[in-house]
Amino acid sequence: MTVPAAGRGTTTVAPRAVRRIAERAAAEALPDGGSVVRGSADVRGTSARIAVGVRLPYPVRADEAARRVRERAESRTAVLTGLAVPRAEVRVDALSAGAAPAAAEAGGAEPGSDIAAGRRGGRIRAQRRVPAAVLATVGAVACGLLLVDVVAVRFGEAPAAWRTALLGWAATHGPADSAVRIGGTVAAATGAWLLACALLPGLRRRLRMATPAPEVRAALDRTAAARTLRERALGVPGVVSARVRVGRRRARVRATVGYGDLKEVRAEAVRVLGAGLLELGLARPPALRVGVRREAGWQAPEPEGPEAGASGDRDGAPDGVGDEPRNKHRDRPRGELPAGGEA
Repeated sequence: MTVPAAGRGTTTVAPRAVRRIAERAAAEALPDGGSVVRGSADVRGTSARIAVGVRLPYPVRADEAARRVRERAESRTAVLTGLAVPRAEVRVDALSAGAAPAAAEAGGAEPGSDIAAGRRGGRIRAQRRVPAAVLATVGAVACGLLLVDVVAVRFGEAPAAWRTALLGWAATHGPADSAVRIGGTVAAATGAWLLACALLPGLRRRLRMATPAPEVRAALDRTAAARTLRERALGVPGVVSARVRVGRRRARVRATVGYGDLKEVRAEAVRVLGAGLLELGLARPPALRVGVRREAGWQAPEPEGPEAGASGDRDGAPDGVGDEPRNKHRDRPRGELPAGGEA
């Protein structure tokens, strides 16, 4: 006996369950040391859109890792929920210090290979959820109130008091009134803001990364890039603290030196940080600016070689041998003469 389709019931998968499945599927494809930071899911009918934020180990090929996570999340979510997943978004929110996975090492990929290839992925645009929600809410409320009033008038009811008062106020106030000018200015500013949200890509905190194919888009958060460069700077001998700011054009590093020669420490920091910038895989690496300063207890390093012997010895004598005649009265209290001496 076959039950009609209308009597079989329906199965609804909650967005929360879809999100949990997508997060678990993404975690299965992450390399060693990676983790899922957060996830989201939007279910509409028989399709679902998922987004997952992940933390990747450093160094790692972010584009390849994100592609594996995206494919795994799409396929597993579709199989386990029965929903179509036309779109899955993977965001690399942070990088953590760790060893590169064996697969990347076996592939023989060298840092900066994508930059050498010159491939730049498409720009990732912001979704502008807050402006879209505000505009949709205001428009829905205004259109709803106007529609209710028009329907009421069609059925013989009197116009709403708010609409009558608004029309009366508009009839008695012209463009020369201050209230009209202020309202027009606010409306123009709001319109310009909405146009900017629609036309500009946004996401200024992310840097575009080089990708193996034009259809692949990848971006790195500037905070994650700054943290990575700071770890590299702290690994330079002599650097005890560092402050890093990564912009779209420049990466500024201010290092504090606790010991060692300032010029040598700065040269080593420039070399290490320059290599670190290339390993980030950015399509257009920012210009590096490195500054060093002395710590409060910093002391100049002692000279080595012949200069050290000349400053430490006198006439080839060991330390302390030639100093006794010059310093024999140093520890004597003031006013006290040596034995057998005269004033």
